[in-house]
Order: sequence, then C-alpha cells, then structure tokens
Amino acid sequence: MSAPFEELSAAVLAVSRHLSVREVLQTIVTAARGLLNCEYAALGVPDDQGGFAEFVVDGVSDEQWERIGPLPRQHGLLGAMLHDAKPERLPDLRKDPRFGWWPAAHPVLKDFLGMPITDGTEILGALYLANRRDGEFTDADERLLAVLAAHAAIALTNARLYEHSRELTLLEERQRVARELHDAVAQKLFSLRLLTEAAAALVRRDPAQAEAELAEIRILAGQAADELSQVVAELRPRELADSGLVETLRRRVELLDRVHAASVHFVSSLQNRLPAKVEEAVLRVAEEALHNALRHSGATIIEVSLGNTGDRVICEVKDNGAGIDPAGQQGLGLASMRERAARVKGTLGVVSTAAAGTTVTLVVPGG
Repeated sequence: MSAPFEELSAAVLAVSRHLSVREVLQTIVTAARGLLNCEYAALGVPDDQGGFAEFVVDGVSDEQWERIGPLPRQHGLLGAMLHDAKPERLPDLRKDPRFGWWPAAHPVLKDFLGMPITDGTEILGALYLANRRDGEFTDADERLLAVLAAHAAIALTNARLYEHSRELTLLEERQRVARELHDAVAQKLFSLRLLTEAAAALVRRDPAQAEAELAEIRILAGQAADELSQVVAELRPRELADSGLVETLRRRVELLDRVHAASVHFVSSLQNRLPAKVEEAVLRVAEEALHNALRHSGATIIEVSLGNTGDRVICEVKDNGAGIDPAGQQGLGLASMRERAARVKGTLGVVSTAAAGTTVTLVVPGG
C-alpha cells in the first residue's frame, strides 16, 4: 500500500473511532490537515440562521483563535460550499471574486481546497484547507479529501444518531423515575394525608384510636422514606457505573460545550476508580457548579479539572464570569453542593470576585 493510502486509511480509522460529534469534527479536521500536509484546516457545520452551529479549526492556536473573534458567517466561499455540493480548488483564495475579507488576526490563506461533506442529499458541512506546505493542491489531493469527506459523513451521522439515542435514553429514564415516584411514593403520601386528617379528628373524641392512627402513620412514613431512598439510589447514572467518573464527566462537559455559547473544557489526571458514593458526589457537585456558571455567570470560558493529591481527590470548576454576590452565596445550589460534599467527608470551597470569576473546589478523600 502506498504512503498516501496508508495515511488515508489511518485517517479514516481515526475519524470512525469516536462517538462524540465534537470529537468526530475535530478528528476530521486534524486528519485532513495531516493527510494533505497543509498549514490550516477548518470544518464548518451550518445552522439554520445563516451561521455555523459548529466551526472547528486545526493549525490555529487558542490565543490566535480568540483574537480572531466570533465565528464566521456563511459568506463567500464558506457559504458557497454549503449551498453547492462540489469541491473548490484555487491557487489563491484572495483572487477569487467571492473572497471578501478576514479579521486582522486571521492567518493569511493562499492556495485553497474545499470539500463538502454530504450524506447523499444533505450537505452536513464543509472542509476548508489552505496553504499546502509543498506546492499547490493537486487532483490527487482532491480525490483523497473526497474519500475522507465520504467517511466523515458516515462518522458524523453515526455520532449524531448516538447522541440522539442517549438523549432518548435519558428521557425514558426520567419518565421511568416519574412513574416509580408516583407509584411507589405518591400513593403512600396520599394515604398519610388521609390518616393524618383522621387522627386529627379523633384526638379529642377517641384518643386510643387516634394513637393507633398515628402508629400507622409512622409505619407508612417509614415505608415511603425507604422506597424514596431506593428510587434515589437507582438514579445513579448508569453511565457512571459503566464508564466511571472521568469518562462520564468528560461526556457531560463535551455535551455542554456543544449546546452553549461558552467554551467548556475538561482535563483530568485521575487514574483510578473511586467508591461509588464518592464518584456520584463529585459528578453531582460538578454538574451543579457547571449549571450555575452557564446559567448565571455570563462566563465565556469554563474549565473543569479533576485530579488527586496524595489521598485526596480534587474537582475544580472555574469560570471567567461576573462572580457571585457574597449575599447570594447561600443560593445557587451551594447549600446542596456543600451537603453532598459533607456526605462523603469532603469540603467545598468557593472563591468568587467580579474581576476573576468563580472557582468552586471540591476536595474529598479517596485519591
């Protein structure tokens, strides 16, 4: 097998290995840039508002990408390739009549190769490559990229179907829990209310019968508490039991990064599984902190880290938002987070300023 086809095979395998949409997109871009030996690569997935639902790049540093500014709109060649499913190969992008402009911090692009990603009828996105390192793009390059784009379409479709199935599973799980709460607990609570009303009516007229009713209330209350505890125990995410804390939290963060405007990142150095109660506590605290940051802080960057020092596990959620008003630090779920930390003999720290945002740090034994 010749070198280009070996590289193409490796690229296809890399693209097919992922189930997360964001991972698939980033792997496609990285594979395309390496396969065609160019300086820059990007992939745009359109939304229905004239912009991009996703736009990932390779070859541009985080700092440079931040200086470039907001995501591009569907204009010029970017837009043309999302409406006309044919490749574009140009010796100099800047000389094409469809070229408009780019921000001052944008890298200078010259030779260009664009390839739509289609599923046969729908344009799912487009690949944009620029500045080949050893000459201009060729017919052979175009054919290689077309093969990669075809496999990318399959991988992207599969990833979307996988994420959709996970969402359906979560919905079904919520519905199951709602039914169990109604069947197992709500009925007993209804009985408790009736018995309480009966006991109140009997207190003066028949104290002995009222005492019997109160004894029955105690039994029913205990049963309701036990059944509620059982339902809550079953709420432990199946994904957490199957995949562990690190992978579950990574997937949560990736999902939030896709659906929110803020950039949400995750890094972990944790190697070992933790006791089930500890993993669940860390996950729930991290989820609550993420929810607060996304909903209330106005942050543009949120960083989640997980690691251990000695025998302690440390989970940190840090944002660059507006900070929390000290008067409001009893709200925003902080009391719940502190309670969860205390249940596993951990501590929760919150540092928040208007200038530096908010950092929530959970420390628990178990490292």
